[in-house]
Amino acid sequence: MSISQMFLPEYDQEMANTRKLLACLPEDKLDYQPHEKSMKLGRLAGHVAEMPAWIGMLPGSDKLEVPSDWKPNAATSTEQLLAFFDDNVAKGRAALAAMSDEEFAQNWSLLFKGHTAFTMPKIAVVRTIVLNHVIHHRAQLGVYFRLNDVAIPGMYGPSADDKTAAAAA
Repeated sequence: MSISQMFLPEYDQEMANTRKLLACLPEDKLDYQPHEKSMKLGRLAGHVAEMPAWIGMLPGSDKLEVPSDWKPNAATSTEQLLAFFDDNVAKGRAALAAMSDEEFAQNWSLLFKGHTAFTMPKIAVVRTIVLNHVIHHRAQLGVYFRLNDVAIPGMYGPSADDKTAAAAA
């Protein structure tokens, strides 16, 4: 079994879980910021939604230099966020499915303002910079939601909100 074929079921599960959470976006709280050093909720949701497409930058390249005019994505509505996320998930999945085992072993670098932020094998980019990063910020987004009394869907089983709804029924 190829590396990409091993990654795809996990990718699909994590993206489905992520979509469930993004679908709960409270549109009236996009400017919510739990701390001055924290991202605003709309920006955090936009960041989670943009990451799956990063896998699409790996095939056939050995680096990405972030353009000087790059602007971070921020959610403006649930509909916009989910459309953006779904498109990025499809791009990421297609790229992941197409990568060969040999390509996964190749080094890839991210450059920002002329400086190399990191260089690592493409397999590590998929695992850490994309999948683990999505999961990390998805959890952070869940905390933002909880602090705003937004029900949290279960990811790997029922959440406290799922249990409450089941008990009420």
